[in-house]
Amino acid sequence: MIVNYTNKGWEIVTQRAHGLLAAQIAMHWAVKERPQRWTETILAIAEHDDARTELESDELLTPQGGPLNFDMQLFNPDHCRLMFNNSLSKSRYIALLTSMHMVFLFKKEEGTNPLVKPFLKEQEKLQKQWFKELNIEPDEAKCIYHLLEWCDAFSLLLCRHEVQPEERTIEISQGPDGTTYHLLSKGNQLTVTPWPFEDSSFKLRLEKRIIPQLQFKDNEDFKKQFLAAEVEEKCWELRKK
Repeated sequence: MIVNYTNKGWEIVTQRAHGLLAAQIAMHWAVKERPQRWTETILAIAEHDDARTELESDELLTPQGGPLNFDMQLFNPDHCRLMFNNSLSKSRYIALLTSMHMVFLFKKEEGTNPLVKPFLKEQEKLQKQWFKELNIEPDEAKCIYHLLEWCDAFSLLLCRHEVQPEERTIEISQGPDGTTYHLLSKGNQLTVTPWPFEDSSFKLRLEKRIIPQLQFKDNEDFKKQFLAAEVEEKCWELRKK
């Protein structure tokens, strides 16, 4: 989950809500730039971390009893295996993009966690197999994955309140063609430069929960407060500059 501290308490955005926002962003990508397997690509973007379901997890709190932000969690082989199995049950193409995302996420732990290196080797072997079976060149797959990563990065900027004030720009990430995109806030509207989308304007929506309780006895206490929290919807309007 994504955790923000606000003056009302903890703002919680689930991993699946974040993935859904990333898919909303992708849905507006320029038509001529979309990969051939567009439906599967959208599903891969929406479900790139669906294995982490907060209400079924036992790793929700910090040692101090606060909610555990997603970037505090390290490589977990059981979680990765579940994510891999979920994606493969849909299609090898979705599994390929999910595998590339897991390698991207956990490569940084290769030197510190002995469990990571064999996992990464297994994933890279499977990727080569799927390149051949799906008749996709590695460079093409890398380009498609960069779209997933770009939408993921954009979604995280919004979920984590990282949009800059006073019309200052913030970098989103490099897109599929290597272009670096920036996000700018102007009043109640957002814009991206250069503009990569099909429509000249559209809206994005995200569900979040505010939990006023700051410390929790255990995971079950947090889950109870999570379920009792009112669901709020955040909306952004994006418009071409």
